[in-house]
Amino acid sequence: MELLHTVEGMQAHADAARAASQRLALVPTMGALHEGHLALVEAARQRADHVTVSIFVNPTQFAPGEDYAQYPRTLDSDLAALESAGGVDAVFAPTPEAMYPFGLPPFTTVHVRDLNRYLCGAFREGHFEGVTTVVTKLFLACRPHVAIFGEKDAQQLAILRRMTAELGFGIEVIGHPIVREADGLALSSRNRYLSAEERQQAVVVSKALAEVHEAVAGGERDPRALVDAMRHTVATAPLAELQYAEVVDTELLQPVETLTSGRYLAALAVFFGATRLIDNTTLDLEGSDY
Repeated sequence: MELLHTVEGMQAHADAARAASQRLALVPTMGALHEGHLALVEAARQRADHVTVSIFVNPTQFAPGEDYAQYPRTLDSDLAALESAGGVDAVFAPTPEAMYPFGLPPFTTVHVRDLNRYLCGAFREGHFEGVTTVVTKLFLACRPHVAIFGEKDAQQLAILRRMTAELGFGIEVIGHPIVREADGLALSSRNRYLSAEERQQAVVVSKALAEVHEAVAGGERDPRALVDAMRHTVATAPLAELQYAEVVDTELLQPVETLTSGRYLAALAVFFGATRLIDNTTLDLEGSDY
């Protein structure tokens, strides 16, 4: 497993692998790795001959007042976890200076319009422009044929798929199902911020989504009723503060008036103290269980 810190070094490594006719996969992360990340690595290993994991806490996707300075940076333990998991050929762990050699904020960014109007985009100004910009840079540095992202960040995944297709990167973008704790809480690097009491109450996030599935299975087709159900469930946790709960279509991520045939996304963001948790579930009404 080769550790690379510069864009030029990563490009040379990737070019050599491509010259050897290897299929390259990239798993972009911000580090603080957990079992969810390792599941992405395993999915990458099944789809490629060569796997690169990037570890970079990207400053441009944090809004003022967010947890950029506090975000866990655990490179040594991350490398140990990847060594133990096996199957990783390269780790790209650049510095901010390597990724943004002309300083911050960058003059050149990538913006995907409209898909960031709702869900997290409504509350995190500039976040997705930071994501699309850094992922573009990672694609150019790591030269992958396929990139694996977690479905927990559903809005991010939809935006990156559109960006990758419209800019003609020729990279296959794969979403991996959410990995959860035994009680349903979606794995997240930010879960470590939760106090014991907050962690116990955080299960309302996944429970709220389960309520949506039950309601749809029972015939409910009004998105407002589904949003109300999520709000009600979250409100049962005294320490929870709901930021948003929405039901949107899966293509443009826009709110809908009613559920007909097709696929929809139910998503929410909930604060426990200063810790913000997101989660989602897909409602498939096209040849589905409903």
